[in-house]
Amino acid sequence: MKKFLTLTTAIFVLFSSTANAEGIKTDAAAKPKFPVVGESAPEITAKDIKGNDFSLAAQKGKLVVLEWTNPECPFVKKHYESNNMQTIQKKYTEAVNDKNEKQIVWVSILSSARGKQGYQSSDKEAQKTFEEQKSKADHIILDAEGIIGKTYGAKTTPHMFVVDKEGKLAYAGAIDSIASADSMDVEKAENYVAKALDELIAGKKITTPVTDPYGCSVKY
Repeated sequence: MKKFLTLTTAIFVLFSSTANAEGIKTDAAAKPKFPVVGESAPEITAKDIKGNDFSLAAQKGKLVVLEWTNPECPFVKKHYESNNMQTIQKKYTEAVNDKNEKQIVWVSILSSARGKQGYQSSDKEAQKTFEEQKSKADHIILDAEGIIGKTYGAKTTPHMFVVDKEGKLAYAGAIDSIASADSMDVEKAENYVAKALDELIAGKKITTPVTDPYGCSVKY
């Protein structure tokens, strides 16, 4: 009976509209399934590690990158220690249109649970960690209860999602084409996220909208 109640509770948490102690909320109750490319991306409302409010709905008109991360994961380290992730973060978060308006918002999400690899015990600890990592993300959100991660079906670190200007999921999958933890592979790989963003900026359809993510499992 205890196991049954635990499973029932877990399902309820995953598929209910809810908010955790950090104020993270999603619309999982309205859409009790993982998001599908071409459909509306589930809403996210949260405070980032600097205390700034973030709402996915408020980003309409911009492209949004959601990056699942874990600073201790070797696959994440591959992209940060090679400066690959920071380079594309900087390139696209600084991209503006002909009216000098910001076009892309980058959000890094850490869904490691308490006691699991990558867990950050406080916003202050996380700020230090991501400063050392030299992250260029616009927002970094701690999702220790896994609410956002489970709503999006985030499986790995990194696991990448791109939301288009209308709020629809446009890309989901790996950051690039070589599923390894070797930083030497970065230059040889096709960067799916960069390609998807370039195509969306140009008003084109994404050539490869879905790929298989690779990396460490998200530490729920």
